[in-house]
Amino acid sequence: MKQPKSLQRGKGINPVVALLGIVWLAVTTVPFLFVISTSLKTQEETYANSVWALPSRLDVGNYVEVLRGSFLTYLGNSCFVVGLAVALIILFSAMAAYAFARMQFRFNKVLFGLVMAGMIVPLHATLVPVYLLTRNIGLYDTNFALIGPYVAMSLPVSIFILTEFMRQIPRELEEAAQLDGCGTFRILWKIYFPLSGPGLATVAIYNGIALWNEFIFANVLTSTPAHRTLPLALWDFQGQYASDIPAMLAVVTLTSLPLILTYAFGQERIIKGMMAGALKG
Repeated sequence: MKQPKSLQRGKGINPVVALLGIVWLAVTTVPFLFVISTSLKTQEETYANSVWALPSRLDVGNYVEVLRGSFLTYLGNSCFVVGLAVALIILFSAMAAYAFARMQFRFNKVLFGLVMAGMIVPLHATLVPVYLLTRNIGLYDTNFALIGPYVAMSLPVSIFILTEFMRQIPRELEEAAQLDGCGTFRILWKIYFPLSGPGLATVAIYNGIALWNEFIFANVLTSTPAHRTLPLALWDFQGQYASDIPAMLAVVTLTSLPLILTYAFGQERIIKGMMAGALKG
């Protein structure tokens, strides 16, 4: 039986879409390849040849020099701060999302609206109060100085994502658990938390990428290399290697690799979590 023309056309690839995909691939890939290529050059070769010229030989001396400095300290600080902040974001946003999605209480919609309003508050407008509060409680220039601000500024969007995700979970599962004698917290941790895996992964990856690159709060709330994170390492290396472009781009490459790998393996979960609530099952 001959298929309709509409179905036959659906099997092919739209050439316009394919062309746009190739252009976008080039736009996103070429800059990163340029950074890697330049980071493998010597300082003399960078200034002697064209900026687009490939390195005459693969020189990893820039990476060795960077790793011998304070880069690993900055990396450890970023892993600690971002890891702890993301864990707390998942915990708090999951509990709040369950309350907004499944619990019926007074001012539910009003409180949810206030939380969503937090997404439109300019974060930099809170910089001075956060700085003063951090100094007053004795957390300034410590590894914990960034945890509170990072969690607070990430909660609105995280609660929004998880609330829409949890609303799609069948209520019959909760009712069956209640008949078996499960309380509220047990229902959350035994049913909603596991079934919200894609949404939780979305929250973790989305916030992890954003916090890994955060600069302003890290610059204001920390002052010594022992407690600073990777974005500030880039700033310091820019001053230290003001004329050593390959060394600076080696720092950029090392800093970007964790994010690229994370997004490469987690992009499907991010898209699925972001689309939660867009379609009704």
